[in-house]
Amino acid sequence: MADKKEFKFPSEVVDLPSGGKVYGKDSPLVSGKLEIKYMTAKEEDILTSQNLIKKGIVIEKLLDSLILTDGVKVNDLILGDKNAVMVASRILAYGSEYTVELENKYTGDKFDHTFNLTDCPFKVLPEDIDYSTGEFDFELPVSKVKVKFKLITGHEENKIDAEVKRTKKYGTSSEITSRLRNIITEIDGNREQDFINEFVQNMLSRDSLALREYLIKVTPDIELKQEVEMEGELVEVDIPLTANFFWPTTNR
Repeated sequence: MADKKEFKFPSEVVDLPSGGKVYGKDSPLVSGKLEIKYMTAKEEDILTSQNLIKKGIVIEKLLDSLILTDGVKVNDLILGDKNAVMVASRILAYGSEYTVELENKYTGDKFDHTFNLTDCPFKVLPEDIDYSTGEFDFELPVSKVKVKFKLITGHEENKIDAEVKRTKKYGTSSEITSRLRNIITEIDGNREQDFINEFVQNMLSRDSLALREYLIKVTPDIELKQEVEMEGELVEVDIPLTANFFWPTTNR
């Protein structure tokens, strides 16, 4: 019997916004690079799986299928790196041009605009921040409490989403407190989770806002914003990640 043919797919090594600095020294991500393959018909099957779409894990399964670096799943990545891998995968699959419908902020009219995804740079990070420990120090401006926090990965993001969905069943939302409980690792030297949970519930709003703003500042990511001309002016808009992002032709 003939040996099973081994197919080798073209691939690319892509850079991560974090530069690998937020991962442990033994992580395969410490190089700041990740190898991903070009999409095939197999991945298009994943994209059209109604079961995966209904469960909300279609993009996760797609990216897991594309990642070739040994020992890495997409949820091992911090969210900014995951965003960059998603954009790189889309460019390799269908090219850099991404056409979506936008609304003119001045007239309300709808129009089609084509973004060039290769023009999305990595966010410029503060030069005075040490990323090597995986934790960041911040003093809350009102209470003067000193906290340490971490950047969350896809695994923790899924945990937060599950917590938020549970609370929404009862007509409430825990979006902010769930996120803070999962990013904060220490409060004035205390690392007990019960203590952190109680502190978060009673955190002053100004302290909560300041911490979340600082988190955004130090988080590596890809900039998904570009300028679009409207009525003769350049307006910065967020690039909307619609269903066409990974399925640019809808009449298949």
